[in-house]
Amino acid sequence: MRAPSPTQTRAKQLRRVLSLPEKLLWVRLRRRDAGRPVVRRQHPIGPYVLDFYCAEARLCVEVDGASHDMGDRPERDQRRDAHLREQGIQVLRIPASSVLEDPEAVAEWVLGLASGRPS
Repeated sequence: MRAPSPTQTRAKQLRRVLSLPEKLLWVRLRRRDAGRPVVRRQHPIGPYVLDFYCAEARLCVEVDGASHDMGDRPERDQRRDAHLREQGIQVLRIPASSVLEDPEAVAEWVLGLASGRPS
């Protein structure tokens, strides 16, 4: 059996410590009903760990808190988004404040996008 990559190990750690906006969104995205897109949390892809990922729609959802506007973070996010787009993955960035305001509406929007995109 192969040892997990550092990214896989990091993803496993992150699953245990979701932020409040991530928790609020995850409770609404995690159901696995028939016909509903499957969404994974803290999913490793290449060197990155995605907050949420729907493989069927090739859709990455990132919940961005205030730290994403500080320091070199905006440039790092741009490089990461470009790498994911090269892999054919659409990146959707949602402010954490939007999730806190109305997690149900954000979840419905995300699931709608995931359902409507061709694989």
